[in-house]
Amino acid sequence: MGHLFKRRVVLAVCGGIAAYKSAELVRRLQDHGAEVRVIMTHGAREFVTPLTFQALSGHPVHRSLLDEEAERGMGHIELARWADLVVIAPATADCLARLVAGRADDLLGAVVLASGAPLLVAPAMNQQMWKSPATQANLAVLRDRGVLFAGPDSGDQACGDIGPGRMLEPAAIAQQAGALFASGTLAGRRVLITAGPTREPLDPVRYISNHSSGRMGYALARAASEAGARVTLVSGPVQLDAPERVERIDVTTAQQMLDACLEHIGDCDLFIACAAVADYRPASVQEQKIKKQGDAMTLSLTRNPDIVATVAGLEHRPFVVGFAAETEKLREHAEGKLLAKKLDMIIANDVSDSRIGFNSDDNAALLLSPDGEREIPLCSKDQLARIVVEEIATRLPEPAPHSS
Repeated sequence: MGHLFKRRVVLAVCGGIAAYKSAELVRRLQDHGAEVRVIMTHGAREFVTPLTFQALSGHPVHRSLLDEEAERGMGHIELARWADLVVIAPATADCLARLVAGRADDLLGAVVLASGAPLLVAPAMNQQMWKSPATQANLAVLRDRGVLFAGPDSGDQACGDIGPGRMLEPAAIAQQAGALFASGTLAGRRVLITAGPTREPLDPVRYISNHSSGRMGYALARAASEAGARVTLVSGPVQLDAPERVERIDVTTAQQMLDACLEHIGDCDLFIACAAVADYRPASVQEQKIKKQGDAMTLSLTRNPDIVATVAGLEHRPFVVGFAAETEKLREHAEGKLLAKKLDMIIANDVSDSRIGFNSDDNAALLLSPDGEREIPLCSKDQLARIVVEEIATRLPEPAPHSS
């Protein structure tokens, strides 16, 4: 399984003779486990038909910025947010110039500007165009902006010239794309993550819970596993499959979640409390279904254990990361929890925003720690999870030796 396993790659094909190689690139990216969506410029469609890429990728080809049908489905902003990686292959000299100018009058330019994903460019052009001072100046600007390049190669060209400018072979581009995600930043680490809601029973039929889907916690478990960690996921009731190579422990109540965490926390390097744990539970659970009586009903509730504060208070504790799902005063409330619970980091998000609240595919967050902060704009939960994991990895202390 390659490092692109379940990664979402937008492949943009520009108008050059090397566009025929991009069809093979779709296959090579898929061989590494990626899901691929294709953008074709007008020039690219003069060399290869969209039907070819639709058949290979299994998805309609994205062609136009102002496409009414596309905007009803996956428009350019959604496509930009969807991507874990944007690859341009072949990238013509004109494409490089347009990227430098920040042009957004076509679909490719708009997606590049709107996406926070890494950009990998595979140039392909005549050798003299490649050597041109204008092209070299554009390359320098793009590199300074963090754009990554695959190639070009050198050799025989379609025009009959010999020299640099050939598009790198598809297998090599796919390998370079995969290497972007081969961080291994948590290699050898042991990570415990909580996810999903808890349910606190009132009687055999009813319970107190919340709207958490568990998607953020599961995305974090997947990202930590991809980064090389050995991951245990303590999950409340959700409709999700456990990520590959992740051990899942199913629980229902807050007390069960705490018990499972304390049982597995001993040899962990990192604890991420992402679950939406009920703060209170019924003081007593009725053995039979509560019958409707009168117009009002009073419930007596008692405080649930604070799982993240309990773990943070252990004598031999791991690096502890908490979550703060807020509906107002995001920074103020998050900073208060960071200090009061003695956390190493807290990840705060505004769940009153319908774009990033419970059950959404996207999220945005404010990362706070005693030594700084980082604001992560709206992106997919998988993207956010990978960013969070990389941020945590830079702060983790050196691992203590574990007994075998």
